[in-house]
Amino acid sequence: MKKRILSGMRPTGPLHIGHLVGALQNWVKLQDEYECRFMIADWHALMSEYEDPRDIEKYSIDMMIDWLSCGIDAEKSIVFVQSHIPQHLELAMMFSFLVPLGWLERNPTYKEQLREIKGRDITTYAFLGYPVLQAADIALYKANAVPVGADQLPHLELTREILRRFNALYKKELFPEPKALLTETPKLLGIDNRKMSKSYDNYIGLSENPDEIRKKVGAMITDPKRIRLKDKGHPKKCNVFSYYKSFATDEQVGEIEQWCKNALRGCTECKKIMADIIIEKLRPIREKRRWLEADLDGRVKQPLRENHKLASEEANNTIREAKGLLHVLKI
Repeated sequence: MKKRILSGMRPTGPLHIGHLVGALQNWVKLQDEYECRFMIADWHALMSEYEDPRDIEKYSIDMMIDWLSCGIDAEKSIVFVQSHIPQHLELAMMFSFLVPLGWLERNPTYKEQLREIKGRDITTYAFLGYPVLQAADIALYKANAVPVGADQLPHLELTREILRRFNALYKKELFPEPKALLTETPKLLGIDNRKMSKSYDNYIGLSENPDEIRKKVGAMITDPKRIRLKDKGHPKKCNVFSYYKSFATDEQVGEIEQWCKNALRGCTECKKIMADIIIEKLRPIREKRRWLEADLDGRVKQPLRENHKLASEEANNTIREAKGLLHVLKI
């Protein structure tokens, strides 16, 4: 039997090329090796967007369109919306009985987010406890592995601790401890050399048209030490070159590196070539997106409805077992 994985994304804004190279391309490959469960994590999104949730629904359906456009197959994988499966919150409540506050307060991501997120009040019960819901997300489908980058390993270890404690308390190995499926994913910075984020408006969206892409790539910051055309460049310090390594062929990367190091072409020309490469890379995604949008109910919402039934069945089975261990009254 294939092992099972679970992964998800928060629908807090348009998906961009960072999501493509950082997760989606890998998810598409994993579909042939694992039983995949992909979750539109709207409860997690609401933990930071609860004050103004108006766009959550729109971003959720846009996310499904983007996933399908990039190659996620709703017949190979189970794709679902987190809030449509009430057992996520039910299992999170069960886990909250046994998770010490200290485990949550020492979470480095929680402290980092408190420092970085401005303009929104996230000093809430739900935001502190999001790792408990995260553990429930994974456990509900008894995932054996979770695809993560190295920076997410502490999150997964906390999930493993929660599941280990549950299994030990109730003397049954109900939940497998999920292993990290480490993925080497290139980290793309935004066009301004900061973290790519909708908050900074420094991303290139998957659904953007060619003119928008050319404009954004044209505004990218290049090698700060290359001021004049005749100055030799330093590709490893240039954000545009990092995009070449993610989207261009090995031959193109080698050629661009030599141009830059030997000042054979200017940065403006280099960015024009990069824009054309990204536009061509996203062309089949844009075309698939238009096809999906032409029949939103049949091609996007119907697969979600069908997958919802499958996810609900798995979630119900898990909750039934967990309630049995907690001796919840059956009538």
